[in-house]
Amino acid sequence: MTEAKTDIKQSEEWQKATAYEILDSDIERQRKLIGVWEPQRTAEYVQTVSEDSIRNWAYACGDDNPIFTDPNYARTTRWGGVIAPGMFVGQVNKPMKGDPLSDEVKALKKSLFKGIHVFVSGSAWNFYRPVRPGDTIYSYGGELTCEVKQSEFAGRSVIITSRRVKINQRAEVVATYDILRVLTERKTAVKKGKNLSIEPATYTEEEFQEIENIYANEHVQGGKKRYFEDVAEGDSLGLQAKGPLTVTDVICFHAGGYGFVPYAPTANRRAHKNRQRIPAFYVKNEYGIPDVAQRLHWDPVWAQAIGNPMAYDYGVMRENYLWQYLNDWAGDDGVIVHVHDEIRKFNFMGDVQRVTGEVLAKRVENGQNLVDVAVRFVNQREEETVRSTATIALPSKDKPFPLYPEVPAELAETAAKMMARHWELGGD
Repeated sequence: MTEAKTDIKQSEEWQKATAYEILDSDIERQRKLIGVWEPQRTAEYVQTVSEDSIRNWAYACGDDNPIFTDPNYARTTRWGGVIAPGMFVGQVNKPMKGDPLSDEVKALKKSLFKGIHVFVSGSAWNFYRPVRPGDTIYSYGGELTCEVKQSEFAGRSVIITSRRVKINQRAEVVATYDILRVLTERKTAVKKGKNLSIEPATYTEEEFQEIENIYANEHVQGGKKRYFEDVAEGDSLGLQAKGPLTVTDVICFHAGGYGFVPYAPTANRRAHKNRQRIPAFYVKNEYGIPDVAQRLHWDPVWAQAIGNPMAYDYGVMRENYLWQYLNDWAGDDGVIVHVHDEIRKFNFMGDVQRVTGEVLAKRVENGQNLVDVAVRFVNQREEETVRSTATIALPSKDKPFPLYPEVPAELAETAAKMMARHWELGGD
């Protein structure tokens, strides 16, 4: 216990050197950026999708559905080949060319919220078509909202919703991805630190066997059609397990394609260049070595430095686990058209999530047979860590192959213009 307290004290000392505050001027600048759309120039780990990258992403999320991992099986489905898990598109991007930002926008963005810690606390997705091997994904994006809140844990915080529009090489909108981020002051998190009383999860042989039993009995609808006519309000979506969370899970997620660009973990000469480019993102560890601030996802000492008892997952990991749960229920012929989720609690190392869901309603809209569902993740402390609603188009006896929704006209027009400018500027 003495050693742990010493580590926390050392971490607090590191924080003093990077104790940045949320400034009123930054909030004002952020709000002026709302509605400014710009091409996404980041080069993610995956830019053009392949069967290999799809399979690796599925495996990184613990998903072994053959429609993502087995080309021979996938060719027998309605899709005629491998498709990607829906949320994978959020981590795929090839730089999009566009006109330079105006001096005004550059000034608004420069060192905005420098050194402020960021949590992803939820998202909203709209899906318009599948991603297939050979697809190159481009994006443009901007800010939708900016709110200021006070909380017991983090003190003053800023809640920002940002939209990314994902487009393929044919200028077709694949999906929109609205990300809810919470920005908090690091020093405030250290000062509060109420979560430090949470004890790491441990399991007896019997308790762990219960988790294994859930995995062993998980149902994947797969090629068997789940017909709209057979679904009723109140139906269960089944029980799945996710976890217990380990550092290995985080490593797999990164290895599968989660780059977190431009703040990606890097090594050696690339790490040196990154330290020169964004020095505020690097904070010294207990050995005096500058390391990425995002190591709170695998470094328990640094996690404690910002007020948590141990390392924890990325919220986007659970979002992809959520998509898998929905897709397992919907089956290969179903289409997930919308997902909204709230990340309500941290998922700490050792935590296990029990995932359950139920049918809220069913309806026919624009010729589609739609089912609205609700999903919850609950950990071993009986805390709800994720709350979600989603809409799924299911096959029916007279319409065996549900379609994706049409892209709203204004969205399709803007996407086409962005891609046209990309090509005009020499983009491929």
